Amino acid sequence: MVLKTKERLRWQCRRGMLELELFLNDFLEFDYDQLTAENKQCFEDLLKVIDPVLFDYLMATQEPENPEHREIINLIRTATQQRG
Repeated sequence: MVLKTKERLRWQCRRGMLELELFLNDFLEFDYDQLTAENKQCFEDLLKVIDPVLFDYLMATQEPENPEHREIINLIRTATQQRG
């Protein structure tokens, strides 16, 4: 899969849950560019996860079975906590 432009990713970060939009858009804005190509692909794949499950991942009430998803979720959580 070809890496998508940030504008397309920004559109995919629009969700039915405001909290998810905040997590995802902040990560895209401040952290995405520093990711490896593998982690960028993983972030793109993560955007296919349905909102309730993705929210549970980010709130740490559920862990992804996919190790790559687990890694990117941890990166998003860490980045969000550091920004406070």
